[in-house]
Amino acid sequence: MRTFWNINNGLRTQDEWTPNCWVQVTCPSAEDEEFLFNELEIPTYFLDDIRDKDERARYEYEDGWTLIILRIPYVKEVRSRTPHTTIPLGIVLNKGVCVTICNYETNMMIDFVSYQQKRNLGFTDSVDLVFRLFLSSAVWYLKRLKQINVLIEEAKRNLDHGIDNEDLIGLSRLQDSLTYFITSIRANETLLSKLKFKLPVDELDVDLIEDINIEMSQARETTNIYTNILDSTMETYASIINNNMAGVMKQMTSVSIILMLPTLIASIFGMNLLSGMENAWWGMPVVVRCSLLITGPFYWIFRKRAWI
Repeated sequence: MRTFWNINNGLRTQDEWTPNCWVQVTCPSAEDEEFLFNELEIPTYFLDDIRDKDERARYEYEDGWTLIILRIPYVKEVRSRTPHTTIPLGIVLNKGVCVTICNYETNMMIDFVSYQQKRNLGFTDSVDLVFRLFLSSAVWYLKRLKQINVLIEEAKRNLDHGIDNEDLIGLSRLQDSLTYFITSIRANETLLSKLKFKLPVDELDVDLIEDINIEMSQARETTNIYTNILDSTMETYASIINNNMAGVMKQMTSVSIILMLPTLIASIFGMNLLSGMENAWWGMPVVVRCSLLITGPFYWIFRKRAWI
């Protein structure tokens, strides 16, 4: 699906492409790709790079065409091992051509368009659009991090009542999401530092870049904080599990020792040897009493030391 946006004096849709308009392409179809290749003459390998979900954030310039790949946060709607991840957003620039291409429909782009329409100022040029997309991505990283923090706190509350494998697996998946986030945020910061010298930047863009740096730094530090908290939490629960396992093994060993004593006495008196108690009525009571007298002190000692 493609949408043509007039970016002058607000953000308004238009029916067809005109120079210097913004072409937003989401989940491109075969017809959209044909338009990009034939009408705008965008290099075909640009779309191949954007289509790769693992493509790193980078900048490329060739024959007047500029390709910028920005990593943005994304939440998978279907059940996944890592619901919070990042995807590439491609920005293609040339004289009079400004195209954004994303193979996923994201809340960030929907919110970006809605916010710019409420702002009712449009964009000064395509460079302004690029940097505002950077700013929006940093803001959305912070939004997603807040959601991840809520999930972490919920899992911790559940684990406080009882250690459950599902909650531990959930925390492990959130660890993977934070790894994707911190990697993408750092790559975006590196890309931004390069674009400051590659794109024609005016005074307004300089102020915008400063705001982006602040938001990205906050997103990076927040991700690091949540990562450290999650690592500490996982280590704590791992220690609790090991401690509980040691306690169970200690109890089982204590019970085995206590049961071993009467078994030993019964085995001795049950041997095929003459002891003078074979035909006596009091033989069995004596054996039972001896077992209790020997087992009792051991049971009392184990209970006193909290081994059972």
